[in-house]
Amino acid sequence: QVQLVESGGGLGQAGGSLRLSCAASGRTFSRYAMGWFRQAPGKEREFVAAHGWSGSTYYADSVKGRFTISRDNAKNTVYLEMNSLKPEDTAVYYCAATSGVRVRADAMDYWGKGTLVTVSS
Repeated sequence: QVQLVESGGGLGQAGGSLRLSCAASGRTFSRYAMGWFRQAPGKEREFVAAHGWSGSTYYADSVKGRFTISRDNAKNTVYLEMNSLKPEDTAVYYCAATSGVRVRADAMDYWGKGTLVTVSS
């Protein structure tokens, strides 16, 4: 069982930066591929970024070049550095973990409860 707790959300300004953290319980954190997803009001949950257990990273086109995902296995934590924020980045951001190889919303084993990010123009 893995528990995920997100933090770092809040109000940001367009062009600014925010950093999200996701702390995971459990001793096998390094074996999980981690992902960030987001859900804006009235929209479906969408993929944002992924960090595989091998170190590979993947990003949605909408955040590529602006967001960076990283992980610290010693701290059981995954991060999402968000730069050049846009109002359309406003959403609840969720951290998720999978023991599989695909980081997709329908393939994750564990989810956090989410943290709200609001970007003002």
